[in-house]
Amino acid sequence: PCRHAPHPMLFPHSGSYHFFIVELILVKEQNGVQFTSTTLAAPNQNQANPSGEEERETWGKKIDFLLSVIGFAVDLANVWRFPYLCYKNGGGAFLVPYLFFMVIAGMPLFYMELALGQYNREGAAGVWKICPIFKGVGFTVILISLYVGFYYNVIISWALFYLFSSFTSELPWVHCNNTWNSPNCSDWADNSLASDIYKTTPAHEYFERAVLHIQDSNGIDDLGRPRWQLTSCLAVVIVLLYFSLWKGVKTSGKVVWITATMPYVVLTVLLLRGVTLPGAIDGIKAYLSVDFLKLCDAKVWIEAATQICFSLGVGFGVLIAFSSYNKFGNNCYRDAIITSSINSLTSFFSGFVVFSFLGYMSYKHKVDLDKVAIDGAGLVFVIYPEAIATLPGSSVWAVIFFIMLLTLGIDSAMGGMESVITGLIDEFKFLHKHRELFTLFIVVATFLISLFCVTNGGMYVFTLLDHFAAGTSILFGVLIEAIGIAWFYGVDRFSDDIEEMIGQRPGRYWRLCWKFVSPCLLLCMVVVSFATFNPPNYGPYMFPPWANMVGWCLAMSSMAMVPLYAIYKLCTLPGKFCDRLAYAITPETEHHLVDNGEVRQFTLQHWLVV
Repeated sequence: PCRHAPHPMLFPHSGSYHFFIVELILVKEQNGVQFTSTTLAAPNQNQANPSGEEERETWGKKIDFLLSVIGFAVDLANVWRFPYLCYKNGGGAFLVPYLFFMVIAGMPLFYMELALGQYNREGAAGVWKICPIFKGVGFTVILISLYVGFYYNVIISWALFYLFSSFTSELPWVHCNNTWNSPNCSDWADNSLASDIYKTTPAHEYFERAVLHIQDSNGIDDLGRPRWQLTSCLAVVIVLLYFSLWKGVKTSGKVVWITATMPYVVLTVLLLRGVTLPGAIDGIKAYLSVDFLKLCDAKVWIEAATQICFSLGVGFGVLIAFSSYNKFGNNCYRDAIITSSINSLTSFFSGFVVFSFLGYMSYKHKVDLDKVAIDGAGLVFVIYPEAIATLPGSSVWAVIFFIMLLTLGIDSAMGGMESVITGLIDEFKFLHKHRELFTLFIVVATFLISLFCVTNGGMYVFTLLDHFAAGTSILFGVLIEAIGIAWFYGVDRFSDDIEEMIGQRPGRYWRLCWKFVSPCLLLCMVVVSFATFNPPNYGPYMFPPWANMVGWCLAMSSMAMVPLYAIYKLCTLPGKFCDRLAYAITPETEHHLVDNGEVRQFTLQHWLVV
């Protein structure tokens, strides 16, 4: 009867062994076999198995996992980055390279990470028991996620600051008669002044002078003390993150029911309001206008490829961490298709919302759309608030908009934190029993580093981190990850693992993408990223050489994990160099084969098979 039981759970109890099969307990005593029919409650997820290891917790519901992945992948960049790239690079024509790279690189890499985490059931570092020499790339992506958390949480704190400021009868970024305004402040209504490069709008001055207080700093070497208002907002964000993550996926899986769905409700409401505004249709037409000549520009293709990699969130270790909590037989192939498609559709949909309001701004101030169409923080903290301020009931619309920004940011921040926490507690097993304390340690450490970004000169620190923390290094990490899985572990072996989970072997298309197409594309992107590097700047401010050196040290510190760990592994394994290399590139479960001289990677067939 036990042979036909799907995944029976075995655990010791007073010298007996119990098999859990729906409502049947098989009790094997010393004097024979006895059957007892009863109802048995599911055991604790964290109950120990015979080997002494704890059973890995799983998502409460399948939808918890899907919403967590969607919530992480759909972030602020979907609102402030993709629509602008689409408009700047040929409108609808930009969808050609975007969808092309989505199909040949985005989806395959997304699928690869979900399958990798689900099969090995470990975080970003632990999964590399399949090829120990590559474990360094696991620490690379964990470090990158940690670095991103240092400044990403600051964006959420800005949104929270704006949200609190919106609970007034008149929004504070409407006029120039506030204490923080400079003599250069001018309303858009005066077109002659608005065209003057020395003039700034009330919304722009509110962001830079009332929120950031950047006027009180002369540069990155003059930071000043943390501003108490932003520090308080940052503390609230950290508290929210802690109580969303402290119990693992059981708590975070419930939080995303709000944070992952709210942005879609708000985007729909904003679109319905936006299309009724004068000039909105012109803005949407500009967003969708097709200019196929732009496709002759190599830069357009590079930006499309870069946007795909960063938008889907591959290379941060988050997808690996999330999928590691799935049930073993979960259909990760279907999940990859669904979630990556929703992410791209969200980016496209948000463009209609953004450009309906940009078209309205262009019409209202009688300026070209190019004057108001920008990307980055300026779009959501300057242009959009300014547009909202002109609407009837502006305070209500502002509250709705900044709640959306909060929810967009918080679940992406949760994903990054979960990557760090899961990656480290799976690597250092003693931390499993102290997850709550370790989570507290991570979020407090992140908070302390983030304080540099809420000083008077914090925007300079923010810009430096944003430029170096996850640029070239994330592309490098994904490249090494793809090489390690498709070439060293073997795309055939990886396909066997997937077939074992979902009962269906990946088609030749996926295997070709994993082995050839995606690694080649990533290699080109890494080379182009180095070749086209431009030092960071914030407006007219250029960073001093020492700041750029600090930035490069930050980027290299994560990338250096790959060679450093490989050297460490080769030096600590026993035997001659060839033996050590064989152990280092062979899955840990197959080390007994190395003892017998059977090393798959030392055969030509391993490298040629697809």
